[in-house]
Amino acid sequence: MNSLIEIRGLSKNYGRKKVLDELDLSIGSGKIIGLLGPNASGKSTLIKIINGLLQPSSGTVLINGEKPGTLTKSIVSYLPERTYINGAMTVRQIVNYFKDFYSDFDEERAYNMLYDLKIDPSSKIKTLSKGTKEKVQLILVMSRQAKLYILDEPIGGVDPAARSYVIRTIINNYPPESTIIIVTHLISEIEQICDEVCFLNNGKIVLHEDTDTIRVKKGTSVDALFREEFKC
Repeated sequence: MNSLIEIRGLSKNYGRKKVLDELDLSIGSGKIIGLLGPNASGKSTLIKIINGLLQPSSGTVLINGEKPGTLTKSIVSYLPERTYINGAMTVRQIVNYFKDFYSDFDEERAYNMLYDLKIDPSSKIKTLSKGTKEKVQLILVMSRQAKLYILDEPIGGVDPAARSYVIRTIINNYPPESTIIIVTHLISEIEQICDEVCFLNNGKIVLHEDTDTIRVKKGTSVDALFREEFKC
């Protein structure tokens, strides 16, 4: 299987502090991956490097055979943890903005998801709750026809009652040949949809395994294994 993401010897230093430590990772196409780790494990730094928002200190990162840059931005759809959309715009205006900016944006898909989640397109972003803003951002990201989706805490601000609906929105609205990386602390909520999980700690991958293998060989859930590994 050809790798969609190929990372070799990746390090990122801030002065004497090593955030990523010669990290190696290969991720194929058509996968849903949980990227999991305690705070300050290097998750945010890793996804920012994959997105071309940070430069590595050493090592290589290839996405679909290309280094992060202009070409990879056209195939990567990224949901950051923090809200970034303009609060003065309406939902409809931000949908139009994405449609004009991204050639792969599927406007019909976006509106279908908005209606499914009962979000009024005429509403101004600043009038929405934090959870609803996060749903809008997720809809925008998942409405692209990307090869790689990177979702940083996609359900962190969503109320528990709506989380399963949001998760279904994720898995029902992406091309099956594409890959999704989900960064989250809510492991029990997403482990059932993940094909693989990566545990990251102290800037290194300490486990990269199929979720089914974890359950069969280790006889435990991903959430329980994570809690045991990191004593949380």
